Amino acid sequence: MSQFTDAEKEAMKEEAGIAACTFVESGMKIGIGTGSTVKYTILELGRRIREEGLEIAGIPTSDATEKLSIEQGIPMLDWGGCDQLDLVIDGADEFDCDLHLIKGGGGALLREKIVAESSGGMVVVADASKRVEVLGAFPLPIEVNPYGWEQTKRRIESICAGPVLLRGTNYFTDNGNPILDAHFGATIADPVQLESDLRAIAGVVEVGLFTNTADIIVLAAQGGCEMIRKPTARL
Repeated sequence: MSQFTDAEKEAMKEEAGIAACTFVESGMKIGIGTGSTVKYTILELGRRIREEGLEIAGIPTSDATEKLSIEQGIPMLDWGGCDQLDLVIDGADEFDCDLHLIKGGGGALLREKIVAESSGGMVVVADASKRVEVLGAFPLPIEVNPYGWEQTKRRIESICAGPVLLRGTNYFTDNGNPILDAHFGATIADPVQLESDLRAIAGVVEVGLFTNTADIIVLAAQGGCEMIRKPTARL
């Protein structure tokens, strides 16, 4: 059970989402992530555009992010005219001491990984409840191709000690793919190897392990925000 109330977690999400905006400067092209914490980043960027004249453009990682960004006055880019993003701001469902992440609870993992790999740096916004010693207590999202997904599920089950569950009976990502949630438990001690093993399974479109991707975690706790920076951070 979480040590934080829902109100406390929401306040921490808002604090982290706003603090991440300090990395954004005029002229930047940014990736805009998905989730309940990044929502506050989008609201703050909209405020800065209206009140401070911030000039940016972004690529969203989900339809919901695109909708809110447009509502907030953030100009949208498309991939046809964009070679590289300056940075991406996104959330996480879990992160460990090496800043490896589990993402995809919101179902946008494929787009989030495309954007992350196209960015010059990744800032992750999170509240203290997302910090773990070992990844896996949060079920690992795996986006799969609709064709033969049952067989893909069986192959994932062969390396996952816990259940592998189809997310909803009519749930599909913005890309039209189902998601399997793999219940590894807090056992993912080598996320780099597991990501590689899962991506090697035919039918797996993308895995919600983001290894060696995040540069900085903006961590909000009750005592205030903490910036956790990887020694090799690009930002």
